[in-house]
Formats: sequence, structure tokens, C-alpha cells
Amino acid sequence: MGMLDYVRGFKVTFERLFDERVTTEYPKEKRPKPERFHGRHVLNRHEDGMEKCIGCELCAGVCPAKCIYVRGSDNPVEDPVSPGERFGFVYEINYLRCIHCDMCVEACPTQAITESKLFEFSFTNRSDAIYTKSELVVDDEGKPRKQPWELWHEGDDLNTSGWMRATSSAGRVEYEGVVGWSGELGHGVRSPEVGQSATASSEEGA
Repeated sequence: MGMLDYVRGFKVTFERLFDERVTTEYPKEKRPKPERFHGRHVLNRHEDGMEKCIGCELCAGVCPAKCIYVRGSDNPVEDPVSPGERFGFVYEINYLRCIHCDMCVEACPTQAITESKLFEFSFTNRSDAIYTKSELVVDDEGKPRKQPWELWHEGDDLNTSGWMRATSSAGRVEYEGVVGWSGELGHGVRSPEVGQSATASSEEGA
């Protein structure tokens, strides 16, 4: 490489010095998060306080990182935890392994597990990184239980059901305009999805 090549290289560098920056000064500047941002999980409850998790273990089975451990148990007859026959007796997520792919959300048949927008959290020991059921289940107001090592911002706990499950009934054209999510404790009912209608689909196929 000759001297002329070095000069050409520095020419490009100096030209870029005066261009507008495309990066943000994180953490001083934070970009807005989309509604379906993949953050820390929550376990939802029904409006009457019952847990939506039925302990089916589908989320653990589909997880590619093997970071979810679920153990179901039969519901107590006198004081049931969930509306089904079983409930999630043990529920753990290891955030040292989680890749936030949201496949657990897609697999869940009861919309029990969804994700908040929180992603800024750090741990000083391994036990803090393994979230248990007591930390994941939403509180009586339907909000995530915030831990000391989590940095929550305004709006991070809103629309935790925002990531639409591809396997849900609301993903079918027959359900256009129909509310896709059942009421989420403290958050109300999610608005219908907007997209291809059943009428348009039938006309195209004709």
C-alpha cells in the first residue's frame, strides 16, 4: 500500500467527521420504544385476580434458549389459582440465557405470558437473574412487580399484551375488527387488530 492510498483513506475519514451522526448518546438519549418491544416478561392475571397460566409448559418446550422452567400442579379445589384444572406451581426464567425471541408468547394458549418494554436491568449475582413466579406475576393493579436492579421508564409497563401472537385467533382474517385479547388485569381490553378483512380475502379468491 502506497502513501497515496493512506491519503485517500484519511480523506474519507475527515469527510465523515462533518456528517450528521446516526448514533444516539446512550444512555443520555433514549429512542422511543415501539408498542411491541420485546422486554422483560410478565405473567398476567384475569380481572378477578386468578392467574392466566395453566401450567401447560408449552412456553418451556418451545424456548430455543432453554431459559424457562415450568412445573404445573393440580388446582386446589377449595382455593383455585387459575380457572383451569392446573396452574403454574413453579415458573422461572433465566435472563442470563433469554434472547427475547417471544416464542413463549406465541406458544401460550391463555395469553398468560407477555413482555413489557423493560430491557435495562443488571444483576450482581446469579440468583437475581433467575426470575421466579413471585417476581413475574403482575400485582393487584395489573402492573409488573419492579425489582431494585431494574431501570423502569414511563410507559415500559403499558400494553404488555402488545406483541400479537401469530397463533392467536385474532391473527385470522375472520376475526377482523374483533377484540383480539381478553382483558388484562389493570390494563383493560386490547383494541382490535387492523389488517386484511375476511371480505377482501374472499373477493380476491373469487
